Amino acid sequence: MSMLTPQGMGRQYRIKGNKYPRMRRSRRRGRLAVGLVASVAVLGLIGWGTLQLIDVFTGGDKATAAGPKTDCATRATPSASGSAAAVVEPGRITVNVFNATPRSGLAKKTADELKKRGFKIGDVGNATKKYDKKVAGTGILLGPASSVKTSLPVLATQLTTAERRTDATRKGNALDLIIGTGFKELTSRADADKALAALAAPQPTSTPSDKAC
Repeated sequence: MSMLTPQGMGRQYRIKGNKYPRMRRSRRRGRLAVGLVASVAVLGLIGWGTLQLIDVFTGGDKATAAGPKTDCATRATPSASGSAAAVVEPGRITVNVFNATPRSGLAKKTADELKKRGFKIGDVGNATKKYDKKVAGTGILLGPASSVKTSLPVLATQLTTAERRTDATRKGNALDLIIGTGFKELTSRADADKALAALAAPQPTSTPSDKAC
């Protein structure tokens, strides 16, 4: 046995000449190190993901400082842009009252009641042949196309069951109330006043800047 051979080693590790045999490192230590690094990386990813989820559900300090998110629900807030500006006062509306029923005196009686409620009265009499005894409902409210969102809804508060119609060829701003065979009386004044007040009140609208999360 050579003097360079460590004590206790056999022929396999016998050192010959002036060179030592190469000793291999244990593979277990290498695998342990790799596993430890991988475990640390996985734990780091899990921790980062948990923090992200907490930030999403709680809003986070940054989200609070920046204000409400863009996908928040919009609240409806009262606005002055309702229909009040389009409503015409009864005193500025001229109504022609025509009787399309066999009952006499109905047009004058209805016209007198409308006058008490503040409307201007125009022509009063029997309906034309086009409508005479041909209106089965309570009545027809007829006006120009421009009256759809102005004076026609105001007159409709006085006879809520009447049919509304417009005539594009009609001249002037006056409205016609053509009394039908189903007519008994105008809507009660108390109910008509409530409907008129509701019509004049502005309606609430949604504003883009008012949002709630």
